[in-house]
Amino acid sequence: MKKMGRTHRPFYRICIMDSRKPRDGKAIEEVGTYDPMVRDKSKRVTLKLDRIDYWVSVGAQASEKVEVLIRKFRDNNWGTAKDAPAMAAPKPLPPEPTPEAEASSEETAETASEADA
Repeated sequence: MKKMGRTHRPFYRICIMDSRKPRDGKAIEEVGTYDPMVRDKSKRVTLKLDRIDYWVSVGAQASEKVEVLIRKFRDNNWGTAKDAPAMAAPKPLPPEPTPEAEASSEETAETASEADA
């Protein structure tokens, strides 16, 4: 899998690679894509199964992650999607001060300043 995309938005190309090449280096052939950010699990993966079968027949070995994707793609077994988590209730706003409370807080501030003097 060749990692593409950007920060917090991964995208992978499933490629036939020489084991001596770097992960994101030049590929021999691209045989599919994997986009983990797509909500519909069945649309996350696109594969060319005929080309994958050819490369496996001539000795290519799929990584563990790619083997799982190939198996799920062949069986069309993507599992069930999880429901979105429930939204938390908004926090209640603090009560607004009444004019009486403001006046009493001013009086206590004045008495506190007189006591300091």
